[in-house]
Parts: sequence; structure tokens; C-alpha cells
Amino acid sequence: MTDDNAVSALAALAHNDRLRAFRTLVRAGPNGMASGEIADHLQVPPTRMSFHLASLERAGLLRSWRDGRRILYAASYDDMRRLLAFLTEDCCSGNPEICGELAPLASLCSSDDCR
Repeated sequence: MTDDNAVSALAALAHNDRLRAFRTLVRAGPNGMASGEIADHLQVPPTRMSFHLASLERAGLLRSWRDGRRILYAASYDDMRRLLAFLTEDCCSGNPEICGELAPLASLCSSDDCR
């Protein structure tokens, strides 16, 4: 991951609605959720939620696909892991005790399941 990619991802997460949507989708798993369902769950107007989901997708943190008339979104676990690794790689390099449980936790996330 480059510095620019990390800045883009962190900037996308630096908004309450987007952070809540991303965390909701991480918990939802690889099958994701429809944009309207996310908006309802977070009590955010659907048009505003669509704007935020598009921002997260441009930053590479989400993926989307069409299912009939619905657009489904899911967290991009691979990109999430890359961001976590980028943020912790220098801290833990040679000194894993500094980061504590962060490094092992980031490696537990697979593309199918992240808990």
C-alpha cells in the first residue's frame, strides 16, 4: 500500500456516517448488505448513504455489485488488511511487543471472514 492509498482510505473513514457504515459492513460479512438496508440500519437518508458508500468504494474499502434493482456493498477485507498492515508495519518491525495484539489480529482476517 502506498502513502496515497492509505491517506485516501483514512480520509474516507474520517466521517462518522462512513465509519459506521464501514463497521456495519465488516460485521455483515462477505455477502454484504443493500444500500437501503445500510441506510435504514444507521438511520441515514438513502441519498446521503449512497454518497458515503461511493466515497468508501472509491477509497478501496468497499466493493459493490448489482442484484436486480438493488446495489449490494461489502467490505473489502483484503484492502482493510493492507491498511492495517501499513499502519502497524513500522511500529512492529522488530518490536512486536509495542503493537501488542494488533499484528496477530490483522492476520486473522481472511477474505471470507473477519472476526
